[in-house]
Amino acid sequence: MFLAASICCIGCQKNLRTKPNIVFILIDDLGWADLPVYGNQFNESPYIDKLAAEGMRFTNAYAACPVCSPTRASIQSGQYPARVGITDFITGHWRPYEEVIVPSNKAQYLPLENVTVAERLQEAGYATGYFGKWHLGWGDKIPTNQGYDEQVVYNGGGFFDYSNRMDPPQSFPEEKVLSEALTDVSIRFIEKNRDQAFCLFLSHYDVHVQLDAQQELIDKYLDKDKVDGYSCNAVYAAMIENVDRSVGRIVSKLDQLGVSENTMIIFYSDNGGLISRFDKKPLHAQSKQTIYEGDSMQYIASSNAPLRGEKGTLYEGGIREPLIIKWPGVVSPGTTNASLVTSVDFYPTFLEIAGLRVEDNLSLDGASLVDIIANNHTDYTRSIYWHYPVYHHAQPAAAIRNGDYKLIENLVDRSLELYNLKADISESHNLASEMADKANALHQDLRSWQNEVQAKFPVPNPEFDPARRFEWGRHPDR
Repeated sequence: MFLAASICCIGCQKNLRTKPNIVFILIDDLGWADLPVYGNQFNESPYIDKLAAEGMRFTNAYAACPVCSPTRASIQSGQYPARVGITDFITGHWRPYEEVIVPSNKAQYLPLENVTVAERLQEAGYATGYFGKWHLGWGDKIPTNQGYDEQVVYNGGGFFDYSNRMDPPQSFPEEKVLSEALTDVSIRFIEKNRDQAFCLFLSHYDVHVQLDAQQELIDKYLDKDKVDGYSCNAVYAAMIENVDRSVGRIVSKLDQLGVSENTMIIFYSDNGGLISRFDKKPLHAQSKQTIYEGDSMQYIASSNAPLRGEKGTLYEGGIREPLIIKWPGVVSPGTTNASLVTSVDFYPTFLEIAGLRVEDNLSLDGASLVDIIANNHTDYTRSIYWHYPVYHHAQPAAAIRNGDYKLIENLVDRSLELYNLKADISESHNLASEMADKANALHQDLRSWQNEVQAKFPVPNPEFDPARRFEWGRHPDR
């Protein structure tokens, strides 16, 4: 049920019979430390800054996986990736000569039998639209077969001249940057559905490699003074400005149409920031590779400092995300919240604000955020989990966070790492030996959860070759 009491207690005068619109803006590979509202002093994002000033900024928000497809599956299904059976990007990484053979995804798409959040919102009369990166299947495994009334999906291949590679094909000018085109189709969806409840999912490709943007915008950041302790990649900064402009245009359109007061906006990233490619290739699009020619910056996208690690690891740099929620009349402007939040929480949140029940057969893993955002309540003691049994920027691993403490288990040698994130956000001091009881208790909790979701584990590799272990191969399912 919709928490009318919770909302009214903060002075909301909204007609509670009117279902709020939902606008979910998902950025690809944006790190926790990339935005000025999280302390970045080089990149510029005035519209995202304004969104945070008018909404709630979360400091302990997480993706359910350190790569894209599993996190996206968790948002659509409300289930942890291990329960869905998608624990690596589709199709996945593969090191054929490593010490262990890693499990493949249960399916290389989001199973159609999974009831998506869009399908549930359709039950409540919502118009639903999905625009941008899907990465949960191709062919008939697309948004319009998973609860979305409309879609424009792009499966990648560059940030310019993409129209014929969209589904359905579009007719954008070759020189129009992708983020602008995706915003255009999203705005058309808003305009079309302004008189009814709608759920818009705008899924950007920025700031994913290969890095690319308009040259004039890149030049702006090439000319800007650098700051200590951050990579200051001009192409990456330009891509952040592009998604910031998208946020500004979406908010402006909601205001212009008079629907912003009844719209929840979520700004989020699908995994942590990328520092460098796992295969050690240059990061920039071919047309931009001369910008940092002969410079180590051709291999560096960003920095997650003070967080450890990056995309593809279960350290904080791989999973801690920027999350901003604006909901006028419900969320108190300019608030900061330290609740432990993860991507499986969006599904039950959207059900609650739409007035929908949680069906018993859904097996949702998350918790609604309505009380947190309506009352600035802090939920800091829950346990949240990760199972990432594949090679990427680190060895296969699993993790649990409960309160201040986070435990990481290496799924190859079974070693444990324990960190007090309140005292050691950089995960530099492993407490597993000196706090063995705490480590064991969290490990038992993690193992119980893995059993519950039927998590799949790596197995010994009979073809293990120490001399070739770091070679990357073509995934058997590709």
